[in-house]
Amino acid sequence: MRVLVLGSGAREHALVARLTADRDVGDLVAAPGNPGIARLARTVPLNLDDLDAVNALADREQIDFTVVGPEMPLSRGVADRFQQEGRLLFGPTAAAARLESSKAFAKAFMARHFVPTARFRACESLDDALAVVRGGEFGVPVVIKADGLAAGKGVVVAPDRAAAERAVFDAMRDRKFGAAGDAVVVEECLEGLEVSFFCLCDGTRAVAIATAQDHKRIFDDDRGPNTGGMGAFAPSPLVDAALEARVMREIVDPVVAGMAAEGHPFRGFLYVGLMLTSDGPKVIEFNVRLGDPEAQVVLPLIDQPLLPLLVAAATGRLSQRSISRGPERVAAVVLASRGYPESAESGREIVGLDAAEAIPQVSVYHAGTAIKGGRLVTAGGRVLTVVGRGLDYPEAIARAYVAALKISFDGMQFRHDIGRKAFAYAG
Repeated sequence: MRVLVLGSGAREHALVARLTADRDVGDLVAAPGNPGIARLARTVPLNLDDLDAVNALADREQIDFTVVGPEMPLSRGVADRFQQEGRLLFGPTAAAARLESSKAFAKAFMARHFVPTARFRACESLDDALAVVRGGEFGVPVVIKADGLAAGKGVVVAPDRAAAERAVFDAMRDRKFGAAGDAVVVEECLEGLEVSFFCLCDGTRAVAIATAQDHKRIFDDDRGPNTGGMGAFAPSPLVDAALEARVMREIVDPVVAGMAAEGHPFRGFLYVGLMLTSDGPKVIEFNVRLGDPEAQVVLPLIDQPLLPLLVAAATGRLSQRSISRGPERVAAVVLASRGYPESAESGREIVGLDAAEAIPQVSVYHAGTAIKGGRLVTAGGRVLTVVGRGLDYPEAIARAYVAALKISFDGMQFRHDIGRKAFAYAG
């Protein structure tokens, strides 16, 4: 089978690495890819916003099956376009992808289908949003979310009313997130522990893949602004078999049934951001694809060929009730450029990669990298994800950090506490 992976980040690098191990994969093409992916698959330049170009590439390469990594092409309708052309693609339609591309849609959908989540108000004007904040309906702290896609940076947990007002002005008046801030959602701040819950869906049924815990803030001890993710570990020790079954029963199954009932069957990865509150698990947000860096720690846990699972989900034929998972623990540390998340330096030479990758049970996935003058250099905010595997959390985390310290580039920054929470949770 000729497979195309769309995307250029560390998530897509992890997907490509996982797929290359499947015997059913014949030729693997990645577009646009990155220097790390290019070591495993043939890469082709591509503008993912141009659906005509994406379709033409699939036709030219005689692609049998396409896997979409990032959310933007899904929100723009790449699955719809491929469906019209009779091409098989793994990922939801644009209508189904609204679970991620519109926070207001997702909240209203959950209300319609009695999915547990925070109380909220969707606001389409600056005046409405300020009125909700100033009215104090949800108290403080309060959460302000840009409605549209904002690369994981459109959520502010405001500790007081003044900060909440600033967040509203940033999104709606000052256009900090562009069109994503045309509307905002104001919601109560849930208390508890956060978990990422990943499922595979075929339109009528879903099966749990694994859990993980992300580290969103830029600095240690969860300080500083939100990022796209500075590290993760998997599986989460907070989720046992009973809680997994409850999440499937109270959240995932109603979402899949609700999307089908509304005429938009959901096929693809469903990522449920959960808050484990005293009242039970509640939804913080949905993503309609694997997270980054969560993909880098979740994919190694799948202890069976990945491609048949993806094809079964894409064709509505997901028959198995569970996915086989290995016994390992996995930890990922993101190496970022100076200035991230507000800005990012580029063109800094990266050294030490070979030494890091030589460490047993370590993988390094590229995100913001490029080849310049025959040298590997930085080319974005999040540059590399260093992943360590082990039989327990300390072993996995230690491997990730030993490898990370082999790598260097000017301005490199990373968190030093990735996975620390796992020690307390696991006991």
